[in-house]
Amino acid sequence: MKKVMTLLAMLAIPFAMMAQTKFHDVELNEATGPVKSISTSVMGRDQVTTFTQDGKMQREGMSNPVYDAEGYMQSMTMSMMGQSSTVKYKWENGKVVSQTMNMMGNDMTVKMTYNDKGAIASQSMNMMGQDMNIPFTDYKYDEKGNWISRKSSMMGQEVEQTRKIEYYE
Repeated sequence: MKKVMTLLAMLAIPFAMMAQTKFHDVELNEATGPVKSISTSVMGRDQVTTFTQDGKMQREGMSNPVYDAEGYMQSMTMSMMGQSSTVKYKWENGKVVSQTMNMMGNDMTVKMTYNDKGAIASQSMNMMGQDMNIPFTDYKYDEKGNWISRKSSMMGQEVEQTRKIEYYE
């Protein structure tokens, strides 16, 4: 009986992997469609995220992605400036509703709310005992319906974030 169960488990693994043919990393990055890359610029800091044709994200400093059976990323490790942080995601209805980052032994959770177009309306978090709410406004969209510009206000300073999105043909 033990051999039969082991054999069944071994057969189930490839089928579970084959069932996951679509990753939802594009949605994790607030976009939809056959996205090839997103180049983001915020306050003079640029970042490029690329995607395979099946939607799997590739970004400098990213490692150890963990996915559920439907292809939604549950966690990953990000390395920046010599520091490593684990990021965990909570999904509802195909949208990330919160992400928790462990930074220097402390968890910080960012919660998202969405507008009627499916873009983030605001992010809220608690930083060192102080609640912060960051609203996003003045969205501009490309011809595919993905946002390419938005503004936010944090600690009294208005910030514009822009994106250039390249699509697979």
